[in-house]
Amino acid sequence: MRAIISVSDKKDLAPFARALDGQGVEIFSTGGTHKALLDAGVRARSISDLTGFPEILDGRVKTLHPAVHGGILARRDLPEHTEQLARHGIEPIDLVVVNLYPFVETVGREGVDLTEALENIDIGGPTLIRAAAKNFPYVIVVVDPGDYPLIEEKLAHGALDPALRRRLAQKAFQHVALYDTAIARYLTDEGVSLPDELTLGMKKLQDLRYGENPHQRAAFYTDVLGGGAGVAGARKLWGKELSFNNIVDADAAWKVVTDFDETAVAIIKHTNPCGLACNDDLAEAYRRALAGDPVSAFGGIVASNRPLTRAAAEEISKVFYEIVIAPDFDAEALDLLKRKKNLRILAVASDGGEGGLDFRPVGGGVLVQTPDSIAEDPSGWKVVTKRKPTTEELRDLAFAWKAAKHVKSNAIVLAKDRAVVGIGAGQPNRVNSVHLALRAAGDRAKGSVLASDAFFPFADNMEMAAEGGVAAVVQPGGSIRDKEVIEAADARGLAMVFTGIRHFKH
Repeated sequence: MRAIISVSDKKDLAPFARALDGQGVEIFSTGGTHKALLDAGVRARSISDLTGFPEILDGRVKTLHPAVHGGILARRDLPEHTEQLARHGIEPIDLVVVNLYPFVETVGREGVDLTEALENIDIGGPTLIRAAAKNFPYVIVVVDPGDYPLIEEKLAHGALDPALRRRLAQKAFQHVALYDTAIARYLTDEGVSLPDELTLGMKKLQDLRYGENPHQRAAFYTDVLGGGAGVAGARKLWGKELSFNNIVDADAAWKVVTDFDETAVAIIKHTNPCGLACNDDLAEAYRRALAGDPVSAFGGIVASNRPLTRAAAEEISKVFYEIVIAPDFDAEALDLLKRKKNLRILAVASDGGEGGLDFRPVGGGVLVQTPDSIAEDPSGWKVVTKRKPTTEELRDLAFAWKAAKHVKSNAIVLAKDRAVVGIGAGQPNRVNSVHLALRAAGDRAKGSVLASDAFFPFADNMEMAAEGGVAAVVQPGGSIRDKEVIEAADARGLAMVFTGIRHFKH
């Protein structure tokens, strides 16, 4: 048996190569890998001994040669192939062990320029891998150091069965596809967020016990380029494994709080914030968030955009939650929360919450959009009613407007003193959402402000809001009945502003 070994990641390489050497495998290698094998006491020969040609162009050209690829690609079941190998003095290659230059790690470092990035685009490696994977019935291809023990065992006891060879080939093609995807993503113009062709490069973080429901299979993947952001990069400091629904809700919670510059706490239930508040004191922000809907908060997820303090942890520990998320945790806060055996504790880097593209699968395809992130200045909103909002109302309107962005449409948010007091979410019509928000708020609706993620199609929403005690309204505007809605607001002394921006969340 003859093998080519050329790896960037040399993890566990030495014992594997020594085992191959001990089994009589003739090994050829390149550059740094060849030196590492010799240093490990492995009888490895240079790839130049195989090709009869030196490595040139600083190692850019070393394996791109018929003596290499002829030996890999020849079908052993075709006499004409074996005859051609013999005629040209080429011997078959039976094992290819290759992994690629660390392109993703390189471009992920701060200050890396285009020249360095291009130097870390592997050419010979992917070609070797693809050639071996194409001819997998006859050539074993290994791209993952984690597979070394299995390959070593199988070779020691005979050979690899066809099913295993096929699995290794699939893994090899996926390895190269992921690599090429990262390169294509890196080279994409910054102004081209939605290219004509799009591939996703994802690496599995973990298998999950099940999906949204127990009969569904599920796993958690992260983006190979730019991965580690948001919940995908969370460090679990305490608690059992996360479920599919836990991760979905945790992502929603983190995106809510990181949308606020001020100290913010959100409580999430089924991806909707049932509680949300801003306050300079983190513990007070939590108390106000909980007051938004203390019934729904039970079994929810708490997120903070500031490191969690002991005072906040003391308050949080009074209620059963599935998860608590924050950028970090004071030592005392962490010790206190760890007393809750069923609580998961996640530390997530403060990365702003949004990033990459938003994907929505549909039957036979996928919808892709940029994130709903846009700089909005409340001072530029248009006051459309006779009464202007007060300074306090405008502050609450800005808070409620940002909160509404994270509530399922049709979304209505009532807020007071930068705290949510009532939410109407996911209703088929906006009147129902207004009704639910007012019912949840009760007496707290008096003097509150109302945010609507889209325009009001009819004046009845204004009538209901005013009767419930709402003092001011923020909405996009743009309905053919805007005039009627404004007149209804004026008739009831409401202040109303138009943003000109819509924030549907389907």
